[in-house]
Amino acid sequence: MSSKGILYLVATPIGNLEDITLRAIRILKEVDFIAAEDTRQTIKLLNHFEIKKSLISYHEHNKKEKGKYLISQLDSGKNVALVSDAGTPAISDPGEDLVKLCVKDDIKVTVIPGPVAAITGLVASGLSAGRFVFEGFLPMNKKIRKERLELLKNEARTIIFYEAPHKLMHTLKNLYEVFGNRKVVLARELTKKFEEIIRCDLDEAIEKYKEQLPKGEFVLLVEGISEEDRMYDQKKYWDKISLKEHLDIYLREGLDKKSAMKRVAEDRGVSKREVYKGLL
Repeated sequence: MSSKGILYLVATPIGNLEDITLRAIRILKEVDFIAAEDTRQTIKLLNHFEIKKSLISYHEHNKKEKGKYLISQLDSGKNVALVSDAGTPAISDPGEDLVKLCVKDDIKVTVIPGPVAAITGLVASGLSAGRFVFEGFLPMNKKIRKERLELLKNEARTIIFYEAPHKLMHTLKNLYEVFGNRKVVLARELTKKFEEIIRCDLDEAIEKYKEQLPKGEFVLLVEGISEEDRMYDQKKYWDKISLKEHLDIYLREGLDKKSAMKRVAEDRGVSKREVYKGLL
């Protein structure tokens, strides 16, 4: 039997403190200590539930140094609970790096499930929840951000982002520039007293926040394009490149020439004979 400790990823409320689970309270009381993204935030939660436990800070700016320390403690048999400011650790959160270190060192990781802001916003949005893609926070670098959005432009699934209030307007404008006008849902202050879920188009959201200062952390959900629009946009792209360039895409993917020509014909809505003639 392993003498190493266990890392518990403990989900905490994203707003309403009543959303914590009984198991989460028990684990927070039982572990040797708690690693928290912001100890000032976590102490409020612990005080509310009368949990007296040692805290250590573990966040984006000290994760390398504190990660090594936490692994050494786990190796020595200590049980550690990891919590983020709110919600489930490791989602858009440095907890992801600690989990990787634990996996590498053969330390058991277990999850105490609970709230996730992205899922809470999704199920309340009214957009398609059967298939979705979670992007978290967009990159800060303008070029990389634009490239990321271009990759998502033809996404048919609902797209979920996180955004801070002071960056919201900038992100809405970026989305409009790349995606065009789409249905969007802005979910803020989820589970709190002033919870607000705004359903509108991107242009309406931009107009709204020209007049009103955004407040609170946002879950931003964007409707994916229809399969018909996706096919239309793809066809426009194929029309821009030559038959040879189109064929080369599939040859690089490892298809033989006959199969690649068949795919080109399907993409362009023409016969294989026409593709063959065009290539000659």
